[in-house]
Amino acid sequence: MPKLKSICVYCGSSNEVKPGYLELARALGRQMAQKDLRLVYGGGGVGLMGACARAVHEAGGEVLGVMPRFLLQKERVFEDVEHVIVDDMHTRKQMMFDESDAFIVLPGGIGTLEEAVEMLSWARLGLHAKPMAFLDEDGFWSPFFELMDHIIEGKFTPEEFKSCLVHVSTPEAAIAALNDRIVVMND
Repeated sequence: MPKLKSICVYCGSSNEVKPGYLELARALGRQMAQKDLRLVYGGGGVGLMGACARAVHEAGGEVLGVMPRFLLQKERVFEDVEHVIVDDMHTRKQMMFDESDAFIVLPGGIGTLEEAVEMLSWARLGLHAKPMAFLDEDGFWSPFFELMDHIIEGKFTPEEFKSCLVHVSTPEAAIAALNDRIVVMND
């Protein structure tokens, strides 16, 4: 039976966000370490990225950061964990995809949204069947799910596409949903 081993987490790199978002990232990191799930992420030491990576690392978990060279100053590599420096965003996204079994999307900005939507697009095109969970405690991703419903109602995407993604409010629910979906998707 397939089992999650590695989760790619997409999230914001800003330190100027609500403290609850940073705590949610830390809670996810602790939960991933407890469940022996490797974190694959953008490599930064700032914002939700840094909070999640530090929490995994401090709880004894495994972390792989993937940082494009041009973001070294802005996102500041978290040096305490394994990381790879790549030449560009395309290489970063491909490596993060290759190294993970599923995705969790924490609150973030346009970059976070772009990464998540690209993976959903790849799934829609049949290029992969890796599940995705959008995680927030305050409905941050609710407008995205309203848009997804609108797209489905407009017949641009089939209803069954919704089975590859879920909107949850706790790290435990996110990991459980991914585990449920990885078994179903790989059967």
